[in-house]
Amino acid sequence: MQHAVGSPLPPPHQPGQGPHAGWAPAGHHPGPHPGASQAPVPPPGFPAPPVPVPPAPPQPPASQHAPAQPAPDTTGHVPLPPGGPVGVPAAPLTAATVPDPTATTLAVLLIGPAGAGKTSVAKYWADQRRVPTAHISLDDVREWVRSGFADPQSGWNDNSEAQYRLARRTCGFAARNFLANGISCILDDAVFPDRPVVGLGGWKRHVGPGLLPVVLLPGLDIVLERNAERTGNRRLTDEEVARIHGRMAGWYGSGLPIIDNSQLDVPGTARVLDEVLARAIASPPSW
Repeated sequence: MQHAVGSPLPPPHQPGQGPHAGWAPAGHHPGPHPGASQAPVPPPGFPAPPVPVPPAPPQPPASQHAPAQPAPDTTGHVPLPPGGPVGVPAAPLTAATVPDPTATTLAVLLIGPAGAGKTSVAKYWADQRRVPTAHISLDDVREWVRSGFADPQSGWNDNSEAQYRLARRTCGFAARNFLANGISCILDDAVFPDRPVVGLGGWKRHVGPGLLPVVLLPGLDIVLERNAERTGNRRLTDEEVARIHGRMAGWYGSGLPIIDNSQLDVPGTARVLDEVLARAIASPPSW
């Protein structure tokens, strides 16, 4: 960090030194200080002449640049609660006590293949909530890496796996901080059921056991059509999309809620998501 060039600052005063220390440098001499003016000594019997009192030195004006001390009730730095894992409900909820999912602080993980509509649904769902809600996209966070970015179109390797791991940890850290401050989160990721290294276990460690995973799985023709509309490194080949979609079918029978949004638009999918979350709150899935 560079500072503006100027005259050097004086060294800090040490204890017992400086202009306000209250001692004279030559205080160890018993006689008068050399060079000091001597008042005439009056002859015996005559009163001593009055000693003139020098006028008090003028007080320097108060600095106009001194930082003002804020009043106790002024706004300023807001301390944030420490982020922590989101926990599961302490006791099972009944239908009469299930909170409204549209007005409850939640952590949701939206899973699905490329072209399933995860990002569009997550953004819309977050926009329509009655409580503060953040959308955290794994692809967006992963693309924070510019030089040396592991492009998924180049295939899977150690570098891409490391960047995926790093992006998930970053998303989990952000989610925990949002949740600690009362802000719901919805994350989206293409989590494979047959690959533990990028599976739900990592998300559970990063966010907490109260994370609610939901699978978004439309038909293959739908994801192929949506993938064709993509541009840049997020557009995959048809063969890769078909392979990913086939692996996602492994979520059937896993116990996780699955939404087939082949015939649903984004608002309709978001409404179904709220219904699924209401059931998941009442009976959290074991995963």
